Amino acid sequence: MFKRLLLPAICLFVPAAPSLAQSLDPAPPPAATADLAAGEDAPAPEQIRVVGQKPGPGMWKVTKGEHVLWIFGTYSPLPVKMDWRSHEVEAVIKGAQEFLAPPGAKLDLPIFATALALPQLIGINKNPNDATLRDVLPPDVYARWLPLKEKYLPKNKERDRPIIVANELFSAAMKQAGLTTSVDVREKIETMVKEKKVKVTRSIIDVRVDNPRAVLKGIKGAPLEDAACFADTLTRLETDIDAMRVRANAWARGDIAGIRKLNFVDQQESCSNVMRNNAALRDHPAFAQAEPRMRALWLANAENALAKNASTFALLSLKDILDPKGLVAALAAKGYTVEQPE
Repeated sequence: MFKRLLLPAICLFVPAAPSLAQSLDPAPPPAATADLAAGEDAPAPEQIRVVGQKPGPGMWKVTKGEHVLWIFGTYSPLPVKMDWRSHEVEAVIKGAQEFLAPPGAKLDLPIFATALALPQLIGINKNPNDATLRDVLPPDVYARWLPLKEKYLPKNKERDRPIIVANELFSAAMKQAGLTTSVDVREKIETMVKEKKVKVTRSIIDVRVDNPRAVLKGIKGAPLEDAACFADTLTRLETDIDAMRVRANAWARGDIAGIRKLNFVDQQESCSNVMRNNAALRDHPAFAQAEPRMRALWLANAENALAKNASTFALLSLKDILDPKGLVAALAAKGYTVEQPE
């Protein structure tokens, strides 16, 4: 239970990394589990459906001599209830000797210290001194928030921190647009891997927090510099809803070129920076090196797989694959041959 409660505060810092370990068992985001409401009240112009099975993008091919690492890119958000199935992916998994899961982190908390920290969770999502969004946001940003609030979160009480409200607003907008941040594709791939009895290698680091009470106290007691996160979320919802649908369908069709052409404001980076710049986390040694440790572990596992396996299958976020400083670029820099799907 404590991990579920602490996770929203802590993993806002960690999302700089490609993913968080499933072993944390966090509660899924609202848009990940709620089906799009049906009926006359649903906003039909913003809904989207994909008919028929969709294969998603092709796979990146990383080679060392005769050994191949196939990398499939996941993407979010995607259409609600999209029927995804890739026979090409299934065939590669069937012939693979190993599956590399995305890198992640496992929160390690001592039991006694965890019990002492529980009181600090009360009110951690709230602004200090009972401030409202009107109090903590620049006037122009607050004015932009009001029409989006009316459209997506009319019952919001404006007492939570901007970074918390931004996440709720984005999830509500995705639901209304017929999009979801669900991890259905990853779950289906993990099921295929299990059915084919492929060896699984997980690049999971332990994030040891010996004094969670002090960390939570530091987060709870200080204002967060999260106005930029909130403003970027507003910008994305004001300008990017239609493009999100286009990118989602481009992923479903395997149109990587189409995805590359669509520039957009990604609020995730500015929202992650809010927690990176918080002193309670920024100065904590467990979090300071979390991202490079995850990257290094995944790369070491990838190189080891390329050295010993004829065929390996891996899963990464499409963003990390396309990032010029991402994991695939790091493999290319090490001298491996990288071919992207056509």
